[in-house]
Amino acid sequence: MTTSPETVRSREELAAFVRALQRSHVGEGSAWENVDLPRFLEALAAWIDDADGWYRNTGRELPADGDWRFFARALQAATVYE
Repeated sequence: MTTSPETVRSREELAAFVRALQRSHVGEGSAWENVDLPRFLEALAAWIDDADGWYRNTGRELPADGDWRFFARALQAATVYE
């Protein structure tokens, strides 16, 4: 994948990152641990639950000012958006 989460600083860069994930799945999705949507969404929820541990283990702080509603709205909108 050409984009790293560490480089995402804007909404446009987040969209580009998601598109890079999609291309990665098309090209090498069978190599992903979570190859289908139910497994992917379950892993996403589990990581969100455990994110404070990941941040702590990597010497970073969990962003207190993250716009969690934006991400939730984006996920929900993707269920119907064309």
